[in-house]
Amino acid sequence: MKTVQAMVAEANAVVPAISPEDAKGLVGRADVLFLDVREPGEVAASGKVPGALAIPRGLVEFRADPASPLHDAAFDRAKTVVAYCASGGRSALVGKTLKDMGYANVRNLGGFKGWVDAGGPIEKA
Repeated sequence: MKTVQAMVAEANAVVPAISPEDAKGLVGRADVLFLDVREPGEVAASGKVPGALAIPRGLVEFRADPASPLHDAAFDRAKTVVAYCASGGRSALVGKTLKDMGYANVRNLGGFKGWVDAGGPIEKA
């Protein structure tokens, strides 16, 4: 039996972190997908990284799989995916899942608060 802490630790071991400073330089690039995996209420309350695709963690697999009827065309295995959530746990788990699904370039930005504290731009939802 695994704990959530063990699952997040395993995910963090395979999904490289990216600092808010490094991520700022990727905003707006066509070859990068920022992925906000928080719940809609969280995004509405605080905003998101400009241009980020907001998909709750529970739906990411369905949106990322080209064979799924729910597939979102913004997902492209050639892009770098920068995932984030409120504290970094959900984005770590999503990052590992995306890597398992063939997305090679996945990064964990961690928590949205770190982005805000680092002066990252915000788009209000």
